[in-house]
Order: sequence, then structure tokens, then C-alpha cells
Amino acid sequence: MALDTSPDAPIPVSRVSQLIGGWISRLGAVWVEGQITELNPRPGAGVVFLTLRDPSENVSISVTCYRSVFDPVAGLVQQGSRIVVQAKPEWYAPRGTLSLRAAEIRLVGLGDLLARLELLKRSLAAEGLFAAERKRPLPFLPQCIGLVTGRASAAERDVLQNARRRWPAVRFEVRNVPVQGVYAVPEVIGAIKELDAHPDVDVIIVARGGGSVEDLLPFSDEALIRAVAETRTPLVSAIGHEPDQPLLDFVADLRASTPTDAAKRVVPDVREELARVHALRDRARRTIEGRLHREEAGLASVRSRPVMSTPHRLVDDRAAEVRSLVERSRRTLGHRLDRAASELHHTLARVVALSPAATLQRGYAVLQRTEDGAVVRAADEVTAGETLRARVAEGAFTVTVAEG
Repeated sequence: MALDTSPDAPIPVSRVSQLIGGWISRLGAVWVEGQITELNPRPGAGVVFLTLRDPSENVSISVTCYRSVFDPVAGLVQQGSRIVVQAKPEWYAPRGTLSLRAAEIRLVGLGDLLARLELLKRSLAAEGLFAAERKRPLPFLPQCIGLVTGRASAAERDVLQNARRRWPAVRFEVRNVPVQGVYAVPEVIGAIKELDAHPDVDVIIVARGGGSVEDLLPFSDEALIRAVAETRTPLVSAIGHEPDQPLLDFVADLRASTPTDAAKRVVPDVREELARVHALRDRARRTIEGRLHREEAGLASVRSRPVMSTPHRLVDDRAAEVRSLVERSRRTLGHRLDRAASELHHTLARVVALSPAATLQRGYAVLQRTEDGAVVRAADEVTAGETLRARVAEGAFTVTVAEG
């Protein structure tokens, strides 16, 4: 129940501490998992003090235990070890501090860790965080690369040296953070979020050298995986060596086998690109020259054709044919006219030879009645005393028919 206090009637500190201790004492024992950040097994002391920290959050708590509880695991645990503790919360009233009194300590085994990681992997995969369609392509030539790695580490040196050797103009935004231990997860998450918000960073590389499964556990932490899934900048995972596969490899946009491999896959080689440019330029030049040669040959072939070399030849040939036909027509017409003239001459000669005028020229005369001009062909056609007209070759005259 709430205390009845006021500025005029406050309660002493000891009373507040006693009340808090009473409330805490009501809590039962719990099993707690964490990572040891501080361990002080003082020689000869009956109590061992250690600090247990949440690997994913910036939260820690003090743990005390008797030697009888700590000695069975003394040779197995050390600073950085993950343990499971059965403990009861205790409140130390004189100093106002909270701690856990451990009744049993168990070391988290590698098999347990791997089983938990497999379950977490399946859960995150079911949410679609590892789906291929979520992977973003890396920029061809990043102007600035964000690098999250340990301070003065071999991984940092490998990435920087190999990237600058391949493309000297590349820039880096380096964030040095712990890459193992209890502080690794929040520090790495903070560095990734900071670089993701940086306006100049085109791609982020998270790099770390090799290590044991326990050393690489921070890069399989669920909070870190979800933070990477929320980034807008493409991210490359370069954790450990080829056999190492923390969960970060599955959510990253690209998984590099080593930090050196990450530098090679993120930054193009300037020599290779120049060689490719030269090769493409030479290929383009050869293609254009080949096309020009083919077009020139085709043009020369067209120009060499008679219709192009002597364009009037066809007209001249047709003109010659026309002249030949005209001459042929003239000759044919002349022959026909000559033949017709000859036939006309012969016909005229025959007509002249057969005409009455020709007969009259031989001394004959034609008698015609004066009334109707009828030709007299027989003697009994006339009567005595009848006047007839006699036509001769050189004229005509009248005659009278005598009796007898």
C-alpha cells in the first residue's frame, strides 16, 4: 500500500530501503541467462562476485554466490561466458543495491547455442527476413562505404587496403565497435543505424575476422538481425571465414566469405574496368570499321554497275533501237511504194492498151446516135437518112446513113 507521507512528514531513507527489500523478498527464484562481463573470484573469500549482462540490451545486474556454488564451474566459466543462473533477487538495505543470489550456475553449452540459433533461424526465415526478393543490389561504384568493424583489426585493414588498391578514390566512413562480448550487439546496431542515416554512404560492410561459435554469437543476435532488416542501405556481411555462417549472412543483401572478399565484391577493380573499357572501345571501333568497309564495298559495287557508271547507256541503246526501227520502217515503206508504183505503171499500161482511145488511134471510129449517145454496134440498128455522130481519135463529126 502507498505510504502516507508529505513534505512535513517524510520517512527516513532506512525505512524506504526496508520497504523495498520487503517487496523484493516476496519474489521467488528465477532462472536467468546472460553473459559474464566482470568476474572477481577473490582468493580465500567465501563469496564470489560477478556481473551478468543481457547480450542484446544495455542492461546488467550483479550476482553473488558462495564458493560451493561457483567452484563446480570455476574452471569452465570466464569473462564473456554465457551462463544460466538460478537465483533469487536480494536487496542490500544499507547500500540500497539490488543483486541476485545464485543457487546454481550452468554453462550454456555449444549444442544448446546451436539449437537456439537454428530455432531462431527458422523463425526469422518464416517471417520472410531472409527472402531473396528482399535483397537489394549493390551500387556499381560506391562513392562512400560504411565499415563497421573492430578497432585496428585485421578485418579493417583487409577491407581498407584491398578496396583502395582496387579503386583509390573510394571513401570510407569507419565505425570501430566491439565485435565480440557483451557490448558487441548494441554497439554494432548503433553503428549500422548511424551509417544507414548517413547521406553519403552507399553501402555498408560489417566485417570481422574468424573466431569460435561463441565469439560470433553477437552476429546471430535477433535484435541485430531485425535492425539490419530495417536498413535502407545495402549491407554486406563479411563475418569470419568461409565455413562461418552467422544469421547476419542470411539477412544481409550480400554475403562475403571474408573481409577481403567483401572489398573485392563491393569495389570494382579500376584496372579491370579500364581494360574492359579499352576492350569495348576496340570492339566498337572494329565493328564500326567493318560496317564502313562493308558499306564502301557495297557502294563501290553499286557504282560499278552499268546503270550507274553510264546512266545514259540505256537511253542510247533504246535510241539506237528506235533509229534502227525507223530505218527499217523507211526501207519497208519505200519497197512497198516502189512495188505499188511498178504495179500502177503496169496497170496503167494495160489500161492504156485496152482503152477505146488506143483503138481509135489505130483508125477505128465510134458511131453514136445523136439523140441519146448510144453506140451503134450493128447495121440494122440505123435507118437510111439517120444522122449519126462519128468519134475518131482526133475528134468527132456527123454522118448521114445512106440507103443500101
